Amino acid sequence: MFKILEIMEQYFAHHIIFSAGLLLIVGYMFGQLAERIKLPAITGYILAGVVIGSSGLKMIRQENMEILYILSEITLSFIAVIIGGEFSFNKLKMYGKNILLLTLSQMLLTFFLVSFGLLLIGFSNYVAFVLGAISAATAPAATVVIVEKLKARGKFVDFLYGIVALDDAGTVILFSVAFAISASMMGSAQVTISHSVLHAFKEIFISVLIGGISGLIIHFVTIKKHNLNEIKIISLGLIFVSTSIAISLKLSPLIANMTLGMVIINLNKKNARILFSFEPMTPPLYAIFFAIAGAELNIGVFKNPIILLAGSTFIILRFLGKYLGIFICGTGLKLEKNIRNYLGLSLLPQAGVAIGLMLFVQASPFVLQASAEIQSEISQMTSIILMSVFINEIVGPPLSKLAIEKNLNRRK
Repeated sequence: MFKILEIMEQYFAHHIIFSAGLLLIVGYMFGQLAERIKLPAITGYILAGVVIGSSGLKMIRQENMEILYILSEITLSFIAVIIGGEFSFNKLKMYGKNILLLTLSQMLLTFFLVSFGLLLIGFSNYVAFVLGAISAATAPAATVVIVEKLKARGKFVDFLYGIVALDDAGTVILFSVAFAISASMMGSAQVTISHSVLHAFKEIFISVLIGGISGLIIHFVTIKKHNLNEIKIISLGLIFVSTSIAISLKLSPLIANMTLGMVIINLNKKNARILFSFEPMTPPLYAIFFAIAGAELNIGVFKNPIILLAGSTFIILRFLGKYLGIFICGTGLKLEKNIRNYLGLSLLPQAGVAIGLMLFVQASPFVLQASAEIQSEISQMTSIILMSVFINEIVGPPLSKLAIEKNLNRRK
């Protein structure tokens, strides 16, 4: 067995197509095993990536991982468009206020619980506040894949998609404020709260503008066309352009593509065919997306007892913040029990946004010029986020599936 693995690594592992094929095949096998024990297939995909990635057999080389990130960006583009496509104006009129209040409630409670929890175990103010802000981020990918797999529809899913969409924009603003405060605590005069918040709103506005323009172009170019292949080619091209522009300008491709989806679905109901045309393409993309995520995860972060304590505190308090934020606000709004009791369980997956914000901290000029002590603390922050991503990407999808299935059972 080990001889076969050695031959594969020596002769084939350098090729990007081999890496992609391996992730798909092993991901499929683990996905099937996961479903047999009543777990979502994406948990299997992630575990497959862990097994053959940097924490396991090391069959996926780092240079190939960097190329495979392109597939991750494409998949996230589809996911964002699908979420945006659920934002019809009729739904916003019915649920918009409640979704906004639920989003703010879980986001702010998570921030305060994680921040003060880390302060209590001895972390400095600026580390606690930045990690508290990052903890508010929720990854939409697992949610969308599970909803599509279960073919779930209804008020619960409308609330879930709405919160996941708003959470991304809200976290960017919250992080900007927390980072500005933390930067001043670290002795930097380069970053002010007003400048950070203005930058966050500017980032969101331009991302929305890019997505809105792309959505309008897709609508006007495809509305009179009847050939689905032509519609798919045009739509894919503009989604890719929208994504690349947002990434190149260091904006949010998630917000841009959510806006794109919202624009096309509200301009004409006929545009739903655009979203349906993507369905045959999504299963292999989802499989490789989560397998790549698993291959990136590093179990080495569990070796440090300080990181283990801080990471556990972060994960537990983040769970409480997400769950209790929804439960308390949902009770106050007198929402149905299925939303109040289960919606918070669907908000645990954490990945791209959290890691992106952490990379922003690492790349900040004043952090790069900071003292050795601060550099060490930033390194600890990175390890805590990586531990949280590892646990929440494994545990989050099964809990999301449980919550959605409970909702389906109640609808019956």
